[in-house]
Order: sequence, then structure tokens, then C-alpha cells
Amino acid sequence: MPLSDNQRERYARHLALQEIGEEGQEKLLEAKVLIIGAGGLGSPVAFYLAAAGIGTIGLMDGDKVDLSNLQRQILHTTASIGQEKVNSAEERLHSLDPDIRLTLYPYRLTTDNAPKIIAGYDFIIDATDNFDAKFLIARACHHAAKPYSHAGIREFHGQTMTVHPGKTACYQCVFHEEGVPAASIPKGPLGALPGLIGSIQATEAIKEILSIGTPLVNTLLTCDLLSMTMRRISVQRDPSCPICGEPHQ
Repeated sequence: MPLSDNQRERYARHLALQEIGEEGQEKLLEAKVLIIGAGGLGSPVAFYLAAAGIGTIGLMDGDKVDLSNLQRQILHTTASIGQEKVNSAEERLHSLDPDIRLTLYPYRLTTDNAPKIIAGYDFIIDATDNFDAKFLIARACHHAAKPYSHAGIREFHGQTMTVHPGKTACYQCVFHEEGVPAASIPKGPLGALPGLIGSIQATEAIKEILSIGTPLVNTLLTCDLLSMTMRRISVQRDPSCPICGEPHQ
């Protein structure tokens, strides 16, 4: 659908980019992205995807806003405390762009609901904060053949990678489920850390939708904010991976 005059003004900076232009902006407006987790990582992802003009954004989170969230979860405000995170996020995103289409899932992803929900989106953002959810997302996206962005944060350290199921290394290939440490008391993170990593996830989603640039596939990007260093670590598919290995193709 052609852009309206209002949209041409709103997305003027995108239209000026050769890699996007009017055709690319129309693709963004038609795209559907699911963000699983509306906390530290999900906050910048949601803001930047909404601002970029992603036409439909799904927001999934079963938690309510707590005072301790506000140090890093910029989707929410003091007035949001006690409110469902997805509802708080809806208010903030609609204040940014009243025309954005939001689908809210005020509960957690499960093995039962994952197939139906994920099937309706073009790209999935893993903005969760626990290993069980991350492995579930990896399995569900593989079975649905949906590309996704993984990210993790702790203290001053963050990491992210993009996965094309069946074609590139998946989350399980890199982080083996049987080696997952037991849950522990959260340490941090520094409030600005999810802003950096989440912004990269949003960028990967936009690149994927527009088929531009080089995605972070077969690459784990890590950062250490104390030393302000970033590394690109090459990773490869594991032929024996229980999710995407050869017996599962």
C-alpha cells in the first residue's frame, strides 16, 4: 500500500536511505515481529521497531511492572507499577505511534501455545531472561522455520546472534541445554546494557525484513561495557544438535 503524506514525513529519514526508500518502508509497514519479553531487552527493541514502522508488533510477557524494573526497562514508568507489562508497553508505544498495530499476550510462551503464536510472525525476538524460555524459543522457531534473534545480558556483559533455522547455527548449537547452570540471584545488569543489545536486535530484525546488510548468523557478538570491547565469535552448526542437527532435518 502506498505511503500516506503523514507516513512520508514520519519516515523521511528512512526514505532518504538508499537501502530502504519508499519500497523498503512499505515492507516494514507490512511486517510482523514478535517480541517475547517486555523487560530490559524488549523495551529498546519495541521502541525502535515501533519507531521504524514495523506494522504489527506482538508483545508477550506474563509479568507485572515492579519498581526494581525501572532501572533498565524503559518501556515502563513509575505510574505503570503493578500494571501488566504488555499493557504498560501498549500505552507507551501508542503514544509514540497511534497507528501501530499491537497484539498483546499477557502470559508466557509454552510448548502448547508457541506453534500457533509464532506461525503468525515474520521474525522473532528472544528478549527473555531465563534459559528455559530461550531453548523453547529455539525449538519453536526451528519447527516453524522462523528466523530469530537471541540475546542475553548479565552484569556488564551482553551477547546476541541471529538464527536462520536449518541453515545457520542455532541457540542450542552454541549453548547446550544440558550444561545450563542452576538459577541464581540476578546480578545486574547495568541499566544501559540492554539498551545496547536490544538496539542491535531491533537492527537485525529490520535488516532481515529488508534483506539488507550482513546478519549476525553463525556469529556471536559479545560486549563488555567495563572494558568497552566487542568481539565477533564465529560459531557453526552442530551436526548432532538435538534441535537442528542432521537427524532432525
